Amino acid sequence: MEGFVQKPLGQTKRYVQTLDLKDDPAMIEAYRRCHSAEHHWKEIREGIKAVGILEMEIYILGTRLVMIVDTPLDFDWQTAMSRLATLPRQAEWEAFVAKLQGCPENARSDEKWHMMDRMFYLYE
Repeated sequence: MEGFVQKPLGQTKRYVQTLDLKDDPAMIEAYRRCHSAEHHWKEIREGIKAVGILEMEIYILGTRLVMIVDTPLDFDWQTAMSRLATLPRQAEWEAFVAKLQGCPENARSDEKWHMMDRMFYLYE
């Protein structure tokens, strides 16, 4: 297993969500490709930052995705997601990835991803 260096962010809120991709190796590869540094949509990254998200990571195991989102302490999820949905190319992006995710084409990001509850943590 290979680790990575995490950028220090100071005090933040953390949101963890999950979503399943279609069980199709070609679609999973397409999903990986469209999130790669070479093929990502610049407007989507800019929009995520514009609504106040400090860091976003997506992990994959088979068809299961887990997304970790770090934000400032005063971040309001619903307000940010409502704003994100109006930004350039966001609706187009959501429709594009929905075909790989098995979600309705017109679903917003916050309607597809399911918020997870933290049930354990090592440090208080």
